[in-house]
Amino acid sequence: MIIDLNADLGESYGQWTLGDDDAMLGLVSSANVACGFHAGDPSTLRATTARAAAAGVTVGAQVSYPDLRGFGRRFLDVEPAALTDDVLYQIGALEALCRVAGTAVRYVKPHGALYNATRTHTAQARAVAEAVRAYDPALPVLGLPGSELLRAAQAAGLRAVPEFFVDRGYTAEGALVPRREPGALLDDAGAAADRLVRMLDEGVVRAVDGTDIAVVAESACLHGDSPGAVAMARRVRDALATAGVGVRAFA
Repeated sequence: MIIDLNADLGESYGQWTLGDDDAMLGLVSSANVACGFHAGDPSTLRATTARAAAAGVTVGAQVSYPDLRGFGRRFLDVEPAALTDDVLYQIGALEALCRVAGTAVRYVKPHGALYNATRTHTAQARAVAEAVRAYDPALPVLGLPGSELLRAAQAAGLRAVPEFFVDRGYTAEGALVPRREPGALLDDAGAAADRLVRMLDEGVVRAVDGTDIAVVAESACLHGDSPGAVAMARRVRDALATAGVGVRAFA
């Protein structure tokens, strides 16, 4: 059995450092690299793509609403055509830095509020998928199982890759628990690792209401900016090794 491990990286900005990207690049197989709209200045992103290339980690463009102040975690009612252009712009910017580093953008994943919105927001989901299709129809799109984003990606002829969140709580509907609500973030590395192994074995995850919901995923996300992210990633790698699960990029 194989699973991809991804993490949100390249989110430092200027004098502000967020997360330990170097340590995480030694533990994940894919890096969702910020594109400057929610985080990441050009120098940070160039350094991140170069480190990812050196570590043999696949780079994905983590596209966002234009929301530096809110770290991309606020919903913006962007019209679809403008959102498509925003996503194209971000992919192209990160691609330039990847090219200099000797790598390339291999997939696209929305960040924060855009990721959550495209679970149910059909117009925005289609706008993201259209940007990817227009840029390179060979690029996969990473999203929540059952989301409008993955449906739009499939309809556009793109590879739709379902994702599991190791360190986030789930609602009974299969959505992520909003960050301001109890149970949104998991800080117990052992419990997080165990539920990833359970998802791979049984195809379910325990929701915050105590019910089990079906989840099938090709990639599992660890948030690089979460407290204890590196320790959790190490615990997850150990648990996967014990369970006989290999780690390899999906793209």
